[in-house]
Amino acid sequence: MSDNSSRTVMGPGPESDSQVRVILAGLVGNVMEWYDFAIYGYFAVTIGNLFFPSDDPAVSLLSSFGAFAAGFLARPLGGIVFGRIGDIIGRKRVLTLSVLAMAIPTTLIAFLPTYETIGIAAPILIILLRIIQGLSVGGEYTSSVVFLVERAPPRRRAFFAIWGVWGAVLGVMMGSAVGDAISTILSDAEMADWGWRIPFLFGSLVAITSLLVRRTITTDEGAGEGASPVISTFSKHSLTVVKVAALNVGQAVAFYAVFVYVVTYVKEIDHLPSATALDLNTGSMSLLLVLLPIAAWFSDVFGRRPMMITGALIMTAGAVPLFLLIHSTNPLFIFLGEVGFAVGLSVFIGGLCAANVELLPTHVRCTGLAFAYNASIGVFGGLTPLIVTWLLTATGDPISPAYWIAAAGAISLITSAFFYRDTRDTELEASSP
Repeated sequence: MSDNSSRTVMGPGPESDSQVRVILAGLVGNVMEWYDFAIYGYFAVTIGNLFFPSDDPAVSLLSSFGAFAAGFLARPLGGIVFGRIGDIIGRKRVLTLSVLAMAIPTTLIAFLPTYETIGIAAPILIILLRIIQGLSVGGEYTSSVVFLVERAPPRRRAFFAIWGVWGAVLGVMMGSAVGDAISTILSDAEMADWGWRIPFLFGSLVAITSLLVRRTITTDEGAGEGASPVISTFSKHSLTVVKVAALNVGQAVAFYAVFVYVVTYVKEIDHLPSATALDLNTGSMSLLLVLLPIAAWFSDVFGRRPMMITGALIMTAGAVPLFLLIHSTNPLFIFLGEVGFAVGLSVFIGGLCAANVELLPTHVRCTGLAFAYNASIGVFGGLTPLIVTWLLTATGDPISPAYWIAAAGAISLITSAFFYRDTRDTELEASSP
């Protein structure tokens, strides 16, 4: 590693930045980014009917989730672009740019004419806006987690890192809660006519709050490497990038299957009201918010590896029985199934979040993590709603989504158990593959 890497802020942040301010700065952008990104998934049925009309409702839904996946598939490219900015000119600047890149397309979606008004231009435009959102999200989450870990006290890195995830989960839950409220207040006709636009407009207000908070933090410097962090990432650290990507597969699939897709599953397969599906989702995600900081604290005490192995085991072995509960059509059993996944995910992410950052050296940390994480989330997480919808249509087996979750969990379990050495005690300046 170049000696210039020492220019990156490590350990606790500058004295002017309190620990609370650092955590808020890392957290708030993720709230907005993931709120905006998630509400599309929650309104997939309505968006499918308005922008991808078809005589077959399943085709409309598949097309809608296809646009959802397009945003995710753009994330690795966004990760490289924004990660390079973070490594060269600093973490604060990239966090500001990523928020702006999400706010603009979200506002435009709120005013976008439907297929009935402008024809084929409607689905084309919404796919393009989803891709721009995907580029933004590709830089936001990973840059914020790097920022949090680098400014954390050495023995509290997992606890600091988890607030990036916490903000993302809060954003997704806010999308669920807003969707729940609108579905309860408005009729189906009003929802289809104009009600679906309200959540996207609300996202613009969250963006303004994010920008105001991030203006208060001290500007940092990039790593100052002479070579491009992109070239260095793939020429010297490619095996570490693959390892980080594999570690993230299980949580990517489980999260998007359970906390994004299952809202649609409960409505379309279990035939329960939309408001009930969103109520259950909001409740289980509230529990996830409680569990994540606790799991991160345990990770700082006992290490990353035991947490990751335990969480991956729950996701892998528990996928089928937990999904059987979700398919029960009984709201209490559905909630218990979602809670089981929330426990497994929180335990796994409690160890994973800091490990993602600790595995990569300073001068390529933003770029390497952004690409690895977003490649995993983009391919596996982003395609999950589309894949499980196809599995249900092709097989007719209502439990088939569980097989996809279990397979993804197994990838992360094997990687955690056999290819990862605990990084809790790693000095960040000396991080290496």
